[in-house]
Amino acid sequence: MQDYKKINYPTNKDVVLRYIPGHFITPNSHVNYYMDLSDMKSRQREARATGEELAQKYMVSDLIDTILCLNGMEVVGSYLANKLTKAGLVSANAHQTIYITSPEYNISGQMMFRENNQHMVRGKRVLILIDTATTGATLKSAIGSIKFYGGVVAGISAIFSVADKIDNIEINSLYSTRDLPNYTSYTPDNCALCKSGEPVDAFCNGFGYSTT
Repeated sequence: MQDYKKINYPTNKDVVLRYIPGHFITPNSHVNYYMDLSDMKSRQREARATGEELAQKYMVSDLIDTILCLNGMEVVGSYLANKLTKAGLVSANAHQTIYITSPEYNISGQMMFRENNQHMVRGKRVLILIDTATTGATLKSAIGSIKFYGGVVAGISAIFSVADKIDNIEINSLYSTRDLPNYTSYTPDNCALCKSGEPVDAFCNGFGYSTT
């Protein structure tokens, strides 16, 4: 695969979106860009910067009790929660702190929470945190799961998102198609890249990519 291209976030030099153009298969779609968010999600300096920039959207927000982290966003979620707490954002939780959790997936691929974790969602205002939002399928699943377990969706945050809203809930993202205007997502059965004979460069999910 070719070298990464980069987009620097205008207000923080430690927030950098790395991407490669090509033909990539994700769990829900085919896309023409692969975004490598590994460092943003796992390296301390980049994860802190990413979490703190995402927190700016919620400095004057209503209560946030829980951050639901999807696709390995727990480290970013911790820094996001820390920034909000330092800024004085309060939660309704007994210890005045924010829960940071991730869902489990059952055999059907549905998000679930076991009994010992359900208190982090039930009756809580939950902020959904995801790395990239393209088709919206993962977010819809998360929204449905939160409602099923008796929680309320307080907002959605993403590093990159194609849409501005889903189910009438605003998606606050650091990057969007304004930064990558040529970004395109196709359904697996109607992929223009496949129809044109462009070979697949890699298979991708929240953990990264594989060329085999």
